[in-house]
Amino acid sequence: MQSFFERDIKYLPGVGPARSKLLGEELKIFTFKDLIEFYPYKYVDRSKVYPICQVHGDMPYIQLCGTILSFEEIGVQRAHRLVAHFSDDTGVIDLVWFKGIKYVLERLKPGVEYVVFGKPSVFGGRINISHPDIDPADKVELSSMGLCPSYSTTEKMKKSGLNSRAVSKLMETLLGMVAEPFPETLPQWIVARYGLMPYDAAIRTIHFPTDNVRLKNAQYRLKFEELFQIQLNIARYTSERKRKLKGFVFDKVGDFFNDFYSHNLPYQLTNAQKRVIKEIRYDTCTGAQMNRLLQGDVGSGKTMVALMTMLIAADNGFQACLMAPTEILAEQHFSNLNGYLDGLGLHVELLTGSIKGKRRERILAELADGSVHILVSTHAVLEENVNFYRLGMVVIDEQHRFGVEQRSRMWTKNTTPPHILVMTATPIPRTLAMTLYGDLDVSQIDELPPGRKPVMTLHRYDRNYNELYAFVDRELDKGRQIYFVFPLITESEKSDLKNLEDGYAFLCERFARFKVSMVHGKMKPADKDAQMQMFKSGESRILVATTVIEVGVDVPNASVMVIENAERFGLSQLHQLRGRVGRGADQSYCILVTGVKLTDIARSRMEIMTATTDGFEIAEADLKLRGPGDLEGTQQSGIAFDLKIANITKDAQIIQTVRELACRIVADDPELSLPENALLAQGQRARRNRVFDLSFIS
Repeated sequence: MQSFFERDIKYLPGVGPARSKLLGEELKIFTFKDLIEFYPYKYVDRSKVYPICQVHGDMPYIQLCGTILSFEEIGVQRAHRLVAHFSDDTGVIDLVWFKGIKYVLERLKPGVEYVVFGKPSVFGGRINISHPDIDPADKVELSSMGLCPSYSTTEKMKKSGLNSRAVSKLMETLLGMVAEPFPETLPQWIVARYGLMPYDAAIRTIHFPTDNVRLKNAQYRLKFEELFQIQLNIARYTSERKRKLKGFVFDKVGDFFNDFYSHNLPYQLTNAQKRVIKEIRYDTCTGAQMNRLLQGDVGSGKTMVALMTMLIAADNGFQACLMAPTEILAEQHFSNLNGYLDGLGLHVELLTGSIKGKRRERILAELADGSVHILVSTHAVLEENVNFYRLGMVVIDEQHRFGVEQRSRMWTKNTTPPHILVMTATPIPRTLAMTLYGDLDVSQIDELPPGRKPVMTLHRYDRNYNELYAFVDRELDKGRQIYFVFPLITESEKSDLKNLEDGYAFLCERFARFKVSMVHGKMKPADKDAQMQMFKSGESRILVATTVIEVGVDVPNASVMVIENAERFGLSQLHQLRGRVGRGADQSYCILVTGVKLTDIARSRMEIMTATTDGFEIAEADLKLRGPGDLEGTQQSGIAFDLKIANITKDAQIIQTVRELACRIVADDPELSLPENALLAQGQRARRNRVFDLSFIS
């Protein structure tokens, strides 16, 4: 059966070389197995026939039964189309073809009864169905058609005759070639314990279901298996890493940590921060390498946890490195760390691409001889000539900004890999974290430090600018600073969105008594830094920017964030931008400016943003609105997976179930060597080379 699965798709009757090439290019279907695992995206009940008098343009796919009264060819060249006036006893509807007209006229005849299937729409005040499926009524048994599968296809495929119906016929041919049952892919004890449909029945039912109950059972079985195999893979790698990958032992908390805690700690730690520090402390005592993801909302105090973690490394005679994705953020961390550690005798250095010459040579030498305790750096630390004396802890800020291969290079800085703490202020929904970051231990800071007030978020329409600018005037008169964020840098002929250059000119004129800075991604780094420094120092009171400020700008005096065309931003991005204010003790505001006409999704985003400041709640909502593939950073996570039927958003309960099962199995049988787990070992070997091959990389 394995060799059958691996056959080239071109050998399936009805495919051949040309269609094989198309299936490979468009759908990544190269083998019989690829086609079998190409599941329908929806099902249509073909047993029901609608009377034409009940049809309207907003209906989904429908089925009609009647006769063609007459044909009419309309227009010339590109506008040429064929219209068939189709009738039953209740009314008339138009069937329209823009191509294949000669074929249609040869095949279809007036007065013959046909069954028509398609999506109704309205054009020129008349209801029509474009390019319908149509069959002679005497060749269709409606009562036996039931749920018919719909397969995703592309325009290129449709032009070559490979529409959903054609794919369905190929699937029917393929399944008809398999007389014996498909071999079971899960151990019988799992199938029985969780009441799963057998694999053979699930595969045949998913493509050609007889009823909704069996279809749901087939979907559950295949989702369960897909998500279980992913979680089992993660659990095995995590177990193997913890068993085999040794890490440095930080067996004490010494003077650096205690002196900082007693004399320099700027505020009382929250219970969440204390809990995370204890989790990290435990990890670094075990003798295994720590690989921990720290999630924390904007302003929750992740950097303070990172600092105290690095102090533990220093107390044990190790160096630490804090990696930041931009020079602005690295310089900010460097300045803050030096302020926090004043008087403790720790040597903190900054290494970025802008640091050259003798200063760079000195820093590299001091890193190599151990003089530098903590290095703050950007991607510059990944260069081959950057060597540490004894690197024991790496903290990666905004981890999704670093590619997997970049992060993995930090491992080469030591014979024994350093402990890794990756931090993100982009909250990751629980179900996504279990799948994308399942090989990492996860900590969460879910409290704000004392004295921080939640940002008040308001939604305003762009017809009310006078009211908005009056509010900005009042905040400026209090001595506050303001952000204005625009979706575009320059005016676009294709869009009526607000743009930064026009906005900057207008705001300079409207608020002429204050200095205005401007920052965007196309500026030279030196110019961008100069503008940012003016705003951070308070010399300029308004910063006009694109989303380049989403990460890494910390100006406690900034109290208002105005986001123009807020409907064009995703929830996570809006939440990140909102996090640039509210970093001081004063009440801060985020004002979302949109047009009056909004899509349902855009309106939902505005409602969610004004209802909550909880990043994790927002992340869950974002996942539901956008799906997992659009969330920032998922393509760089180091875990590549291609879900064929499961949905991370909708199948949270299945994910939880299969994760618990996978962890129990690996705890009892890490190598999957027990006889009852033989099928699982076989399945894992088949997946090993193509899934999670980078999961050791934090």
